Amino acid sequence: MTVTAVPRGVARSVLLFTIAQSVLIALMAFVLMRFAWVDTASARAIQVSAWLAIGVQIVSFAIARFMAREQVLAGWGLGMLLRFAVVLFWAFVGIRALDLTVTPALMSLALFFFVSTLIEPIFLNI
Repeated sequence: MTVTAVPRGVARSVLLFTIAQSVLIALMAFVLMRFAWVDTASARAIQVSAWLAIGVQIVSFAIARFMAREQVLAGWGLGMLLRFAVVLFWAFVGIRALDLTVTPALMSLALFFFVSTLIEPIFLNI
């Protein structure tokens, strides 16, 4: 059994995407907590959703980046399915399990996914 190393360009683009999307999500979370939902329960829901979005986006971007040379649409589609499954799980199980405020948790997760997905193509070709 052979183990293949991660190509340098893939690791670099995943790292750069992670930094960029983390800054973007943190900025959006700050704006939401400052202007949209200002109570502490909503702020907690937004923070947890931000961490979830960062983790899921790293995985979905890595999938898309690894498949970029051969089947970029398949990789990107798989990432979209992953995001959709996470939103469904979050809506029906995660929010209740963590006792979070529903509207800020769902709306912020959807916003974080949307905004970070918009910058994804920039980093696919790095």
